[in-house]
Amino acid sequence: MKAILYKKSKPNSILEYTESDKPVPKENEILVQIHASSINAADYRLLRMGFPPKSKIFGADIAGVVESVGSKVKNFKPGDKVLGDLADSGFGGFAEFVAVQESFLVHKPENLSFEEAAALPLAGVTALQAIRDKGNVQRKDSILIDGGGGGVGTFAIQIAKVLGSHITVICSERNIEQSKELGADTVIDYNKEDFTNTETRYDLILAVNGNHSLGEYKSSLKENGRFVLIGGKFWQIIKALFLVKLLSFGSKKMHVLMAKVNPKDLKIIARLAQSGKIKPIIERVYPLEQTWEAMQYVAQGHAKGKVVIKVK
Repeated sequence: MKAILYKKSKPNSILEYTESDKPVPKENEILVQIHASSINAADYRLLRMGFPPKSKIFGADIAGVVESVGSKVKNFKPGDKVLGDLADSGFGGFAEFVAVQESFLVHKPENLSFEEAAALPLAGVTALQAIRDKGNVQRKDSILIDGGGGGVGTFAIQIAKVLGSHITVICSERNIEQSKELGADTVIDYNKEDFTNTETRYDLILAVNGNHSLGEYKSSLKENGRFVLIGGKFWQIIKALFLVKLLSFGSKKMHVLMAKVNPKDLKIIARLAQSGKIKPIIERVYPLEQTWEAMQYVAQGHAKGKVVIKVK
């Protein structure tokens, strides 16, 4: 099969479009012919750190068609259209085929293309867990989303709207109209206004790509408010892991989200997409052989929504 393999020795690109062995599914696994995958921060951060998956193939999000199933697989059959999150099962999405346990897959909504379905898993579940679990959002809560233009941010806006929140989004000028269309009630252009200089306070702040200090975020919370760090630069996340407990004394709580692969949550995201309550925002689609270029573009941090790899 064709795949994108990690090759550290390559001078100009450490990801190579080449031939690789087609996986053989075990008795509890499903062989999926991948039609599309998408790029996440988990991919390019592991790439930068030099920690490739065991298979040497990155790619957590997949959408495709079941080619064959092992003897112990119960809920899927050949021909089923599926999507999945492989972050806890060795990655492998930047390839024509992958073998994966059925617990990591759900059925693809019929109203979504394979490219749209591949944009859902990791970013959608991350946004859901941040808002519902760490954020403990309540109806009519005021939510500030710092970084609403990327994959997680666009899903966070939509999920917060479904849950009945009043949403303020911080983004660049190029993402203002998109944020409004997705459900933002107020949009702040970070090049023109600093939200920390206002008197507005929020029940929940989600920092997706924020550049403010934890102290500034905490000062912008209401009493009993919650802050959730979802993304940002690697050093920001590491620093926050050491400080959030210290800063959580009192009524304002600070959290760092380490999203977990959860098939139940993936089903929720798929149902929301099936019903039209959320939709994936895709800025660019690259062919499999241009995955290296796609990874470099996403790593710059300015993608609008998701960047998808079209495999088939």
